[in-house]
Amino acid sequence: MDVRSYYKKVKDTEETLQASEVVLVSLATPEGGKEGVRTEAPRNVAARLIAEGRARVATDAEASEFREGLRAARQKHEREEAARRVQIVVMPQAEDKTRERN
Repeated sequence: MDVRSYYKKVKDTEETLQASEVVLVSLATPEGGKEGVRTEAPRNVAARLIAEGRARVATDAEASEFREGLRAARQKHEREEAARRVQIVVMPQAEDKTRERN
């Protein structure tokens, strides 16, 4: 593998990416990489993964679905955390004062 051509390919790929954070979809690899796993990565990492043939840029529909899933998971987590923080105080019932006098 020619190191110069590898880094040129990474640099060219990075220049084509617009956003600072890119949603990627993994590709099947001989090392056992699963196809179809979505993730978000910084532009330089995304360019490296694309140049190595391990991932591709997600379509707009895939990216919006991925981000919506993250948003839903975050809201669920926040609701669960709020439920854990609910504090319940049990107060004993005040006893009848007439009983104490007898």
